[in-house]
Amino acid sequence: MLAAYAQCASHVSYSTSFQDADMSLEALYLFRDMQLSQRKPNEVTLVALISACSNLGALSQGAWAHGYVLRNNLELNRFVGTALVDMYCKCGCLNLACQLFDQLSERDTFCYTAMIGGLAVHGHGVQALELYRKMKLEGLVPGDATIVVTMFACSHGGLVEEGLEIFESMKGVHGMEPKLEHYGCLIDLLGRAGRLKEAMEKLQAMPMKPNAILWRSLLGAAKLHGNIEVGEAAHKHLIELEPETSGNYVLLSNMYASIGRWNDVKRVRMQMKDRGVDKLPGFSLVDINGAMHEFLNGDKAHPFSKEIYLKIGDINRRLQEYGHKPRTSDVLFDVEEEDKEDVLSYHSERLAIAFALIASPSSLPIRIIKNLRVCGDCHAITKVISMAYKRDIIVRDRNRFHHFKDGSCSCLDYW
Repeated sequence: MLAAYAQCASHVSYSTSFQDADMSLEALYLFRDMQLSQRKPNEVTLVALISACSNLGALSQGAWAHGYVLRNNLELNRFVGTALVDMYCKCGCLNLACQLFDQLSERDTFCYTAMIGGLAVHGHGVQALELYRKMKLEGLVPGDATIVVTMFACSHGGLVEEGLEIFESMKGVHGMEPKLEHYGCLIDLLGRAGRLKEAMEKLQAMPMKPNAILWRSLLGAAKLHGNIEVGEAAHKHLIELEPETSGNYVLLSNMYASIGRWNDVKRVRMQMKDRGVDKLPGFSLVDINGAMHEFLNGDKAHPFSKEIYLKIGDINRRLQEYGHKPRTSDVLFDVEEEDKEDVLSYHSERLAIAFALIASPSSLPIRIIKNLRVCGDCHAITKVISMAYKRDIIVRDRNRFHHFKDGSCSCLDYW
C-alpha cells in the first residue's frame, strides 16, 4: 500500500482534502507498523513516507525521515532527494529545500520541477523563472509539469507577459502541444490579472473542450474582480459539467454575497439543497511539537477549546488596539454586522493560530495548513497578529503559502 501511495502522490498539488489527509495518515501508521516489525524500508517506502509528510505538512516526521536516510547511510539519490525537496517546500521550509537542492549530486527534470514549484507557491516568481532558465541551460528539457509550475509562478507573481511567453514557447520552442492543464494555467494567469475578456477568448478558442477546472478558474477570477457577467457565464458551464460539486455553487454564491445580492445567494443555496449538494467544510491543521491538531470553523471539540476561545477574545482586543476593522463583506450570510464579526472570529485558521499561541514556544513559527483559500479578513488579521504577537506565521492554503512577518505577507496581497 505504501508503494501505491508513492505512485499516486503528486509533487505539484498543494490542496488538501479529508480523503488525502486520511490516506497520508494511514501511510504514516503503516510505516510505524513496519518499524515495529523490524523490516527495513527501501527507496519506494521512503518516497511514500516523505510524500505523506508533504501532504500533511508534517514537518517533524518529514525531517525525521531525512535524518533516517542520513543516520543509516542510505543513498540520497534523485528520487529520495526530490521527495525531500518537495516535502520541505510543502512544509514551509523553503530555505531547507533550497539547501538540499543545491547539495544533490544529480538533479533531473523532476527535481527541478519540485524546486520551481516550491519557489512558485512561496511567492518567489522571479526566482522560479531564473531556475527554469537555468534548467534549460543545463540541457534538461522541461516536461508538462515543469511548464505548469513555472506558469503557476508567473500567475501568482503577476508576471503575465513572462507566463504568456512560456506558454507560447511550448509549441514554438519545445514542440509540445499544450494540454488542458496548460490552458488552465493560461486562464488563471490572465484571470488573476483582471484580463477576463482575454481569458474568455482564449478559453473559447481552445482546440479541446474546456473542462470544469478551467471554467472554475474563470469563475474564481470573476469573483476576485467582481465581474458578475463572466461569473454567471462560467457557472452555467460548470453546472452542466459538475452539477454535484459544491465549490461551483459556493464561488457564485460568494460573489453575490460580496456585493450584497442576498436573494441571489439564497437562490444558489436553494439549488444546492434541491440537488443534495453539501458544502465542503473548511478545516485547518496546525503542527505542535510533531502532533497535528485539526480545527473546523466554529470548532469546540478540542480538549483546550475553553482556553482557545479565551485567546480568541484576547486576539480580538489586540486587533482593535492596532486599528483593525473586520471585513464583514467576507461573511457570506445576511446577518447583522455584529454577528458577522463573531462569524469571522471563529474561522478554522484563527482557532489554529490561537491554539498555537497558547501551546507553542514564542521563538518558533506557527505553521498552518488550510484546505480552502484563505479569506480576505483572515489574511488581514494574520498580518496584524504576526506584528502584535511578534510571531512568524506560515499558512498553506489550497493554492499557495503565505508567510506573515512583522505585519506583512509574502504574497504582497496578490493571491
